[in-house]
Amino acid sequence: MKIINHYVFPLILMSLLFIQCSTVPITGRKQLNIIPASQMQSLSYQQYGDFIKSNKLSKDQNGIALVKRVGIKIQKAVEQYMAQNNLSSSLNGYNWEFNLVEDPQVNAWCMPGGKVVVYTGILPITKDEAGLAVVLGHEIAHAIAQHGDERMSQGLITQLGGVALQKAIETKPAVTQQIFMSAFGIGTQVGVLLPYSRLQESEADHLGLIFMAMAGYDPNLAVPFWQRMSSINTGQKPPELLSDHPADATRIQDIQKEIPEASKYYKK
Repeated sequence: MKIINHYVFPLILMSLLFIQCSTVPITGRKQLNIIPASQMQSLSYQQYGDFIKSNKLSKDQNGIALVKRVGIKIQKAVEQYMAQNNLSSSLNGYNWEFNLVEDPQVNAWCMPGGKVVVYTGILPITKDEAGLAVVLGHEIAHAIAQHGDERMSQGLITQLGGVALQKAIETKPAVTQQIFMSAFGIGTQVGVLLPYSRLQESEADHLGLIFMAMAGYDPNLAVPFWQRMSSINTGQKPPELLSDHPADATRIQDIQKEIPEASKYYKK
């Protein structure tokens, strides 16, 4: 019996890999996703609501207007891209919202369903609309590519044995929330999973360039933004193979290679 059990779980995982797959827009990569989009959005809205209630929204009217203005432009670009590629159904249930939170962290994120938060700490790095467009294009690309869903699926498998999301919420609510927060890089990193893999980061860079270009922002301006981000990361960094993000030089080189493609979508 022990021998049988030893082989059953890997077979279940292999079945999930072959059956529960989705495809990342633009890159075409197959990804494991065992969570229905409707359930993921429902959990996202709940967690987003809790976050907004427990964090201080900025009162900087200029900053708020900037985040909403750039956010809506990226939103419309995403909707246009998805419509042009017969992928509009992927946005079903999206209820876009853009908020600026008073927090010194250099951070921003987008949950499934279009719930976007920008921290005030990143605005000195973005500097202007184009810089913020790089950030929002990148973070929204994570959501469009379902990277968080992918990480959440991996978390349910590795930490809870592949149990369905609704069952996980009912029986292990604290662990489920921990997996969610880690999957989307919100708050302190916990557990065994990193917020996003280097591959996912590179995909978000790729998609984000196209989205910002379609929104009317010059994709060439992504390079100086990432150079500014690199300049604030002055501490000793781990080797690229041990890091969850691409090395700064690698990221910038890859973005430079992708700018010609993104430029095809750019209209001043």
